[in-house]
Order: sequence, then structure tokens, then C-alpha cells
Amino acid sequence: MRDLTKFHIGGAWVAPLSPRPFEVVDPATEDPFARISLGAEGDVDRAVAAARKAFETWGTASRDERLALMNRIRDEYARRYDDLVDAVTSEMGAPTALSREAQVAAGAQHLDETIRVLSEFAFEEQNGRITLVHEPIGVCGLITPWNWPLNQIALKVFPAIAAGCTVVLKPSELAPVSGMIVAEIIDAAKAPAGVFNLVNGDGPTVGQALAKHPDIDMVSFTGSTRGGVAVTKAAADTVKRVTLELGGKSANVILDDADLAAAVERGVLNCFGNTGQSCNAPTRMLVPRRKHDEAIAAARAAAESVVVGPPRADDTTMGPLAHRAQFDKVRRMIRQGIEDGATLVAGGAEPARDKGYFVQPTVFAGVTNDMTIAREEIFGPVLCILPYDGEDDAVRIANDTPYGLAAYVESGDEAHAKKVASRLRAGNVHINGASEDPAAPFGGYKRSGNGREAGAFGFKEYLEVKAILT
Repeated sequence: MRDLTKFHIGGAWVAPLSPRPFEVVDPATEDPFARISLGAEGDVDRAVAAARKAFETWGTASRDERLALMNRIRDEYARRYDDLVDAVTSEMGAPTALSREAQVAAGAQHLDETIRVLSEFAFEEQNGRITLVHEPIGVCGLITPWNWPLNQIALKVFPAIAAGCTVVLKPSELAPVSGMIVAEIIDAAKAPAGVFNLVNGDGPTVGQALAKHPDIDMVSFTGSTRGGVAVTKAAADTVKRVTLELGGKSANVILDDADLAAAVERGVLNCFGNTGQSCNAPTRMLVPRRKHDEAIAAARAAAESVVVGPPRADDTTMGPLAHRAQFDKVRRMIRQGIEDGATLVAGGAEPARDKGYFVQPTVFAGVTNDMTIAREEIFGPVLCILPYDGEDDAVRIANDTPYGLAAYVESGDEAHAKKVASRLRAGNVHINGASEDPAAPFGGYKRSGNGREAGAFGFKEYLEVKAILT
């Protein structure tokens, strides 16, 4: 059992004021493998005070000083890469290959992109007699989720520090170990005391304390839409900046001119990646009605190719869900789909293995967009296939959702796909399986949040703009 019960505050590892032990469970075995302590409001006060003091000097540090720190962090990240892979595999059940090539790799990519943006960013611009100055916003409270722990930490912590802000991080208590290693990395990189602080805890206690704290200038939250609403309300009294990256129910529009078999296979495997625990997963597959049966056959074959098993097994392509509550929710939603009359094409609600939070990769067909499984974010390996009648109908169905994080378009003609993409109300649209890019702004429309992360747009979220007129 790893003992990780201390917090990182003011450049030192300190004991919580009132320890509340919390066991971190390996979802593949259901056994605890680490112990943290959940923090309290007093711990947040200590961390914010340290960050506020550090901002007095870090907020005016030169570009060269910030770049030197970011490069040292990059070196330490590379040195601890295998430790991060092991942590992510243990805390959320990601297969080792996914942890290495996607989860931990994403953190490194965003760190590299932050360094690139910092090295090129124009902190001062001239517009006639107006001088525009970009300055760090101040002390930032950063609240990150369990599903892509390093990706989200990297999207918040690194640009905030690079912009000249100081931070207090609350990683998810369900997957905190990788965040603790990030704290060790930043400590080893010799960040000035108080620039980075970490307090573990749950949302209602530590998360809310960060959101409402009068000495925090900005809160960045990634998680459920319900959680984002709570953070926004808590932050309102102090009128701080709030950025939110929330839920999604992304449509994958397969146009009539697409290679259907290839598009369906790609969409199914993308949906099931990370065991379906991605806010931008393409969970609603829209296909021409006349090709519905063909799509069903292709989706069934793709689902049956997924190997569900222990995360450290060489042939595993899908591990468990990250925790018990998610395991129960996903199985409940699968049963709901069956009750609502959707056609079960593959999978089902029975567990995929005797022990661990393993579910079957599941595909529903004949889904209508008013069904619960088409409206609510399931956050598991559950795909809905919806038939449409014509391109206008496809766009209507795709946009008929309270979310707007991502969308996907498949077409044999890229110009055609871009035309459809322009009609979709989503922050990111991927055409023909296009991969993520760390320079692309990431964020959503509607109830998927506000603000953007990654690249120059994500960097700017941590800056104020001052106009100096002469």
C-alpha cells in the first residue's frame, strides 16, 4: 500500500490539518493499492496563501525564467515516464499500451506545446496609440478528473505556470497517484516555493473551497456538467474567471459517400477507446437509413474484435471502468436502452469478467434520439446507432443535444465533410478519423462548457489583457 497522505504546499510536503484517509482502488482487481488523505477547507487556505505569496515574484518572472522551469519539468517528466504509466494503469485501469502511448504521452505533448507557445507568445502588442499587455491572471484553482488524469493536469497546470500564474491543483480523489507524481516532478524541477501546490480531496469539500475562495482569481474545472454548475455557482460571489470542460454526447455523422465499413469500424473503436470514458467519445453514430443493416453488421464485427482483459496483459485492448460507481451506472444505462426498445447488437449489462469493473463493449441499433441512451452521457463503452433520412436530417439529429463538445464526420470527399462540419454545433469536429492535435483549441458549445484548453487559446485563458493608452 503506497502512503501518499501528504499535500504539496509552499514547496514542501505537509501533513493535512485533519487527516481523512481514503483508499485508492485498482479497478481491475477491486483491491486498494494506495492511500491518500482527503483535505479540508483549512488545507485549501494554506495552499492558496502559499500561491498568493509566490505570485508576487513569479507573476513578474521573465519569459526566460519561465522557459527554464518548463524545460526542467519536461526533463523530469521524461525521467518519470514509466512511473506515470504504471500509476495510470493502476489507478484507472487503462491498458498499459494506452497508458504509455496516449494517457502519459498526451501530457508530454501538451507540455511541449506549452513550451512552444511560451517561447513565441507576444505578451505586448502595439495597436496605434494603444499598447496591449497580456499579464498573468493570478492564483488559479485547478480541478481535474479521473478519466484522462495527466492530459487534464497538463492542459491546466503547465500553461498556467508558463503564463506566470501560481496554482492549487485538486486532482480527482479516484485517480490521484499520477497527480502526486506530477507534484514530485515539479518539485524536482525546482519550481519556486508556492508556484505549484496540491491538495487532495473531494469535490464538495476541496473543490468547493477552491471555487469560492476570495484569494483565487480563476477556477478551471473539468468534469460533469452538474459539477461545472456547482463550481460556477460557488465562484459567482467573488466574480472570478471560470473555465469549464464538461460532458459530451458527440455525434459521428457517416455520410452516404463514405466507405461505410471502414467508417463504422473506426467509429466503434474510437467510441470504446479508454473504455468509453472520454467526454468527446463519438457515442452517437448516424448512418443513412438504407445502410442501417450494413452498419449493424460492421459494428458487431468491430465490437467483437475488442479484447477485454487485465490492463497489463499484452493482448488487452479494453480495460475496466475506473471505479464502482461508473461500473454500476453504465450497466444501469445498458438495461435502460433495452427497456426503451433499442436493438442490442453486441454486449449487454452482464459483467465481462468475474472480478474487477469490466463491462462488455456494447452496441445498440435502431436508436431514436429521444431515448435516454441517446440523450445522456453514459461514459462507458456504449455506442448508439441512429438512422437518418438525408443530410439535413443528419445535421438536425447531430445538433439535437444539450452538449456540443465534439463531432465527427466521415465522407469520401473532404470538401463535402467540411461543409457538413460547418453546420455542426461543436467545439471540435474530426473528419475521417483525424487525430487530436495539441495546438488545437479544445472545448465545447452549450452545456459542454466554456473557454478553451490547449495551444495558444488555452494559454490565453490564464492571462488578463491590459490596454495602455498614450
